[in-house]
Amino acid sequence: MTLFDERFSKNKARYILQCSLAAVSVMAVLVILDAIANAAVIAALGASSFIAFTMPQTRSAQPRFMIGGYLVGVAVGTLCHGLCLLVPAQSPVLQRYVYVLFGSLSVGLAILVMVITNTEPPPAASLALGLVLGEWGVLTVTVVLVGVVLLSLLKRALRPVIRNLL
Repeated sequence: MTLFDERFSKNKARYILQCSLAAVSVMAVLVILDAIANAAVIAALGASSFIAFTMPQTRSAQPRFMIGGYLVGVAVGTLCHGLCLLVPAQSPVLQRYVYVLFGSLSVGLAILVMVITNTEPPPAASLALGLVLGEWGVLTVTVVLVGVVLLSLLKRALRPVIRNLL
């Protein structure tokens, strides 16, 4: 077993180029959206950039899955966040468990809905969790949705240059 993938030594320039394009794309999205609002939620974009720029020809990297999955993640995360707020908690300890319960539920429910609707990118489940445990807000939701659309557009524009690395 080797520490480095043997394909890397044969394709160093391609690996460096595509990882650099991923970093520049995420930077562009964050600058355009002026978004460092909720790091846990925005981090899902980082995971999606990994999929988009290291496995661009895979099913998960296609717009239907990335954008559709994020729409599901936002809907489920918003629902579970709202349900959290409806549960009266008498103490901070109890409130913590309410968030744990609905955060866990958001992941399972997001996965279920993504599988049923055939829109299953893994970062979207973390988005649902982040919306429950983080600071939910219209700005955060907007930033994430616009961000994933911009990532999809950038990946499409760079399609002639990028290949599957994995």
